[in-house]
Amino acid sequence: MSLAQVAAAARRSAALPLTLSVAAVDIDGGGTVGVDARTVLPVASAAKLLLLAEVARRLETGELPADRVVEVLDEDLAEGTGLLRRLSGRGWTVEDLAWLTASVSDNTATNTLLRLVGRESTALLAQELGLEHLTLHDKVRDVRGPDVAPVFATGTARDLARLVTHAVRGTMSCPAASARLLRWMRSNTDHGLVPALVDHDPYEAGFPDRLRDGLLVANKTGTDTGVRADVGVIIGRRRLAYAVVAHWDTALGPSAERAAVHAIRDVGRTLAACAGRPTAV
Repeated sequence: MSLAQVAAAARRSAALPLTLSVAAVDIDGGGTVGVDARTVLPVASAAKLLLLAEVARRLETGELPADRVVEVLDEDLAEGTGLLRRLSGRGWTVEDLAWLTASVSDNTATNTLLRLVGRESTALLAQELGLEHLTLHDKVRDVRGPDVAPVFATGTARDLARLVTHAVRGTMSCPAASARLLRWMRSNTDHGLVPALVDHDPYEAGFPDRLRDGLLVANKTGTDTGVRADVGVIIGRRRLAYAVVAHWDTALGPSAERAAVHAIRDVGRTLAACAGRPTAV
C-alpha cells in the first residue's frame, strides 16, 4: 500500500462536518503526503511534544540535570488529564515531569516544565526545526478568560509530522535528545485514536528501526473542545511519521465528535497497512 492510500483515507472525511488535516512521511523512502496539512488548527496536547523536545535537548546538553527536583507551584496546577494534581508530593525531578507529560499528558507537569524552560525557548526550537506554525501560546488553564490566549497551542499536521520525523531520524537537536523523546512517546497510554485499530503491542520493549513482523507505535494525542489530534510514528517494514488533526464546530453535538474519532481511526488503519501489516478488524 502506498502513501496515496493515506491521502484517500483522509479525503473520505470530506463529506463529514469537520476539518481533517493529515500529514504522513515515509522516513526511509522520503515520500510525503498531506491533506489540508498546512491548515493551522488548535492541536491541544499534541503540541506538548514541542515542549518535551526542548526539555530533551536541555537534558542532553546539560543545561538541565535530569535529577533536578522542581517544586510544583499553585500556579502550575491544572485539572484535566494527569495525576500530579491528585498526588501529595510537590517536588518532582525534571525526568519525572517529562514522563508524566508524555505518558498521561499530565497538565500540571506540563505547566511546571513550561515554567521551567519558558515558551520562548520552545519557539526558538520550532524555528530551528523549520516548524513554521507550531506554537505554544500559553500554559494549560482550567478556564480561559478574555485576557489570555484562546487556546493552549496551534499548529499544522505538517509541522507535527516534521517534528516526529526529526526525532526518528535523530536530527531533532542531537541524536541522544531525539532518542529520549521517542522513549517518552513510547510511554503514552492513550492509544484510542490512530493506533485504535492497529494490531500492535503498546508495551513491547525497545525502539527498533524495523520490524519484520508486527507493528510498533509511539505517539502523543491531544484532546480539547472540538479538537482531537494524534501525532507519532508507526514502525513495521516501513517507518511512517504521521499527524492527524480533527476540528469541528461543537454546536453540531456529539455526532461530530464521533465522526472525528472514526475518521482518525480510519487514517490510522491505512497508515498501519502502509507500514507493512494488515490492521485489526
